[in-house]
Amino acid sequence: MNYERIISHKGLSASRVIRGFDRNIVNAKAEVQLKIWEERWQKRQSKQMATLNRAEKKRLAETTTRQAQEQLSALEKTLRDSLAKARRINWDELKQGPFQTARPQPPVLYEPLPAPKREDPMFQPRLGLIARRFSFVRSWKAASAEKRFREAESHWNREMAVIRATNETNTERFKGAARAWETAWAEFEKKRALKNAPIEKKQSEYEDKVPAAIIEYCDMVLERSQYPDNFPRSCLLEYLSETRTMIAEYDLPPITAIPTLKEFKYVTARNAFTETHVTSAWLRRTYEDLLYQIVLRTINELLQADYVGAIETIVLNGWVTDIDRATGKNVTACILSVQVSRAEFTQIDLAHVDPRTCFKKLKGVSASALVDLAPVRPILRIKREDKRFVEAYAVVDSLDDSSNLAAMDWEDFENLIREVFEKEFSKNGGEVKITRASRDGGVDAVAFDPDPIRGGKIVIQAKRYTNVVSVSAVRDLYGTLLNEGANKGILVTTADYGPDAYEFAKGKPLTLINGNELLYLLQQHGHRAKIDLAAARKLQNEKERSGGITEKRTDY
Repeated sequence: MNYERIISHKGLSASRVIRGFDRNIVNAKAEVQLKIWEERWQKRQSKQMATLNRAEKKRLAETTTRQAQEQLSALEKTLRDSLAKARRINWDELKQGPFQTARPQPPVLYEPLPAPKREDPMFQPRLGLIARRFSFVRSWKAASAEKRFREAESHWNREMAVIRATNETNTERFKGAARAWETAWAEFEKKRALKNAPIEKKQSEYEDKVPAAIIEYCDMVLERSQYPDNFPRSCLLEYLSETRTMIAEYDLPPITAIPTLKEFKYVTARNAFTETHVTSAWLRRTYEDLLYQIVLRTINELLQADYVGAIETIVLNGWVTDIDRATGKNVTACILSVQVSRAEFTQIDLAHVDPRTCFKKLKGVSASALVDLAPVRPILRIKREDKRFVEAYAVVDSLDDSSNLAAMDWEDFENLIREVFEKEFSKNGGEVKITRASRDGGVDAVAFDPDPIRGGKIVIQAKRYTNVVSVSAVRDLYGTLLNEGANKGILVTTADYGPDAYEFAKGKPLTLINGNELLYLLQQHGHRAKIDLAAARKLQNEKERSGGITEKRTDY
């Protein structure tokens, strides 16, 4: 399964994970399930509404009106209400906390009782005048005293036996509890270390200003920024370490995402509900003001969270996807763009600015009416040009059941991988480019994917191997990913990977695709081929014996 989508319905408190090998099929299944849930919810709501009495309907209308007005009011305070919130990522909050179970305390042991002594007065014979005169009375008194001592001694022995047994039992219980606690603590600490290690590594990389870590950190900052659920949450980031510039391609909400309900009223005379919506002029004015607020808020969030001072300049390009009212078709346009330095932005008191005026003061570029989706030229875009990129050519259409991928020419294989991923990413407007040949094990192809989940810059390496791919190749890919400032790395081979390779890839933004999965990807796009590793090895051996020309890469 290569794709998954988590869907939920708040009203029904239902959720489900939809998985599949094709993203379009996954999305189609998800939409069908969401429609089923919504129909079920509407039926339930209709039944509940029918059973309400007039007082309840009036209360419902009042509650709905209050919530609608709170939503409208929140739009106007999108920037101001965010200023007091902390933006810096608290790494410790991401980590597993310490073991919460308290260590068992040693038991309080019973103190030993004092032993009876013969010389104690109570164990001495009480001799009166008669006892002094008659020896048999003295003997009887002495025997009575001895008896009292023996009884006291016997009672003390019994009590001490109980105390010793109780102390031994409590001590053994404590030792058992202590051993169990030590075992649980050790297991917890082991799991805690495994969980916290990647977070600590990411924190270290960010504080060392590794470009990929800076991008991921800023992505976390923006992900935590709270907006209405129906607002898009996609933002592609690129960090230019030479100039300490962060470029953000930010998806802004379309005007259709803005709530318009102003009042929900219950009319007793007609036993019916009526709705009052905001005016068109208010909606346009509020929408445009909201977009300027979001831009300023996003810049502020990134700069406030950047505690290592990695960002000196921010370029934010605001994109909107909506229906063009002139053509009726879906369009995506950059409708505003602004570049601002940290020094300039920190001089602004965001609590008292007019968002549009502030944007213009920063020399931001936008259309006169944002709602018209008039595109503007971005001040600076995420770099998609690379001197390493070379002209690609088609390979995939020449494949058939007899084509052995493991024995392909290395250049044909790289172009094949480019075509396969181009078909994958083009579904969402992405593109894939291959790089010129190099012997350094670097990037074979680069994908630029605007998808909000998989999006960003993705480096791809193709390994036309006939033997198991070692963990060193996966380590090289990860190093390349960090060096390129990419969001993800993909390693494709005609063979397979060893356990150590999969183990190294765990928890990292790496995807390992083996020969079987590559054939499946081809099949998904209507192409067939085969991978015969033995035949490829035999062919290579024959070339070597005949003194054939050595290929660019000794992948066999």
